[in-house]
Amino acid sequence: MVVANKAWRCSGGVLVNNLAAEILQQQKQKQQLSPQQLHCWNYQPWRRRPVVPWTAVCGLLLFAVGLISLFTGHVASDLEWYSQRLVKRTWYYKRDSSYRAPIDIWKSRFSNLYYGCSDRGPRFAPAVRERFSNGYLLIATSGGLNQQRTGITDAVVVARILNATLVVPELDHHSYWKDESDFVNIFDVDWFISYLAKDVPIVKRVPEKVMRSMDKPPYTMRVPRKSEPDYYLEQVLPILLRRRVLQLTKFDYRLTSDLDEDLQKLRCRVNYHALRFTKPIRNLGQRLVTRMRKMAKRFIAVHLRFEPDMLAFSGCYYGGGDKERQELGEIRKRWETLPELSPDEERTRGKCPLTPHEVGLLLRALDFDNNTYLYVASGEIYGGEETLRPLKELFPNFYTKEMLAGEELNSLLPFSSRLAAIDYIVCDESDVFVTNNNGNMAKILAGRRRYMGHKRTIRPNAKRLSALFSARDKMDWNTFSRKVKSCQRGFMGEPEEMRPGRGEFHEYPSACICQKPSKFLAINKNKGHKNFDRFLNASAEESMDEYTGNEQSRKSLLKQDKRSSGNKTISIIEDNDHEDFLSD
Repeated sequence: MVVANKAWRCSGGVLVNNLAAEILQQQKQKQQLSPQQLHCWNYQPWRRRPVVPWTAVCGLLLFAVGLISLFTGHVASDLEWYSQRLVKRTWYYKRDSSYRAPIDIWKSRFSNLYYGCSDRGPRFAPAVRERFSNGYLLIATSGGLNQQRTGITDAVVVARILNATLVVPELDHHSYWKDESDFVNIFDVDWFISYLAKDVPIVKRVPEKVMRSMDKPPYTMRVPRKSEPDYYLEQVLPILLRRRVLQLTKFDYRLTSDLDEDLQKLRCRVNYHALRFTKPIRNLGQRLVTRMRKMAKRFIAVHLRFEPDMLAFSGCYYGGGDKERQELGEIRKRWETLPELSPDEERTRGKCPLTPHEVGLLLRALDFDNNTYLYVASGEIYGGEETLRPLKELFPNFYTKEMLAGEELNSLLPFSSRLAAIDYIVCDESDVFVTNNNGNMAKILAGRRRYMGHKRTIRPNAKRLSALFSARDKMDWNTFSRKVKSCQRGFMGEPEEMRPGRGEFHEYPSACICQKPSKFLAINKNKGHKNFDRFLNASAEESMDEYTGNEQSRKSLLKQDKRSSGNKTISIIEDNDHEDFLSD
């Protein structure tokens, strides 16, 4: 009780043991104190209620739920839903409480509030002329189609940084896919050069006059992964100036994701506009899309990466017994430096691609019915028809490019990259895009679909889903479906999922996504603008043209959502060829 009656006096720091006596003398003493002392005297800590930060309370609650989930195996999947309630939401979520309603599985209701914006900024200088550039930059890309696509995109940006003339990049002919296709066989090279003419000078080959004037062959080097612009200026530019022609080999992910806004927008102009497939590839891809549309008003495209080499490299186990372990083990011996992995740990970490059956369960749990049409983009499926059978039972309307194109595809069969380009087109045009992995094609298409209007893109929350699939037999279907929907919140391609600087820029091109002016929308909605509903339902491009007129008026009206990456420094990641293989 003595401790309970003690208090500290702020003015002198004297410990008073008799609290009652102090209170009796309070009025007399207060008259003799200065204002500063009086302020300290009036501070009575025994009367103050302790203040606990709300964030700490939320953190403790989530931590407690997480501990419980370790023992139940069922609560973890609900954490994603609860976390969504705690994050700061954009204006339209605050205004409209209907965000608590189930997500529309076919289309985000907020997708039309955003649009792709990659125009050159006013301070972005025009491209230097070829003869005044610092030299010619040769690029040798690496990997499959989509991995090479990232290399080509970054090559243009690096040429801009170096003030160099870019030579049309060389595609990889020696990777696992052994595709002999050149740039001109896959991409429209003339369009590529002309579209980027105001950004970077590009030529099809180094001029003969320059080659004859060189004393030595072009200097070849490989830069570290995720290199900063300063690295190119300090380490690469001096060599380019000295040798005049420089080749960068195995060029994939050799440029950091963290660039200034103008360079990020250049990335988007390259990836989403300049890299256009050749006319024969585009025509065939569009014919397949048309055939899918004739059968169904809307359809899902599934990128199913489940080839034997992919599974062997992942180190995961899929229930095939000793036969599977032996077959995948033999394939795994191709890579001598691969570490020993625990299949159970890899699955728990969400590193294992979903099986075709798990993809089917995911889609059905999200309420896609068995009448839904599926276009499946894949290579050789491990286990063949037996592996695909559960997915086909869940979704009988199952189609592939081979089924839709028939003999039209024969000329492309020897070229894996051209076949991948057909899948790319159909997946991009689909109403919903789903992937069973987080590889290059999944990332590239996710970023493109965000840029082109936030079309529904579903990527599995594999870390959360692994526990649900393991416990599938221990719960009824309604419970399983509810938990899948909970853990997939934040993985459905909603605009709010994108945060500046999060993940790879090719997957989250935040600098190239602009939000339509919230004030403009709110005012028109409050006034009952007769065209407001039509505005929301129009495509991003059409609505902006109608409501903001030309480019100049649009720039003056819109308060662009600038998401500059800042001046963060990203450490250089060393080369890892195995990671390239797994992610493509």
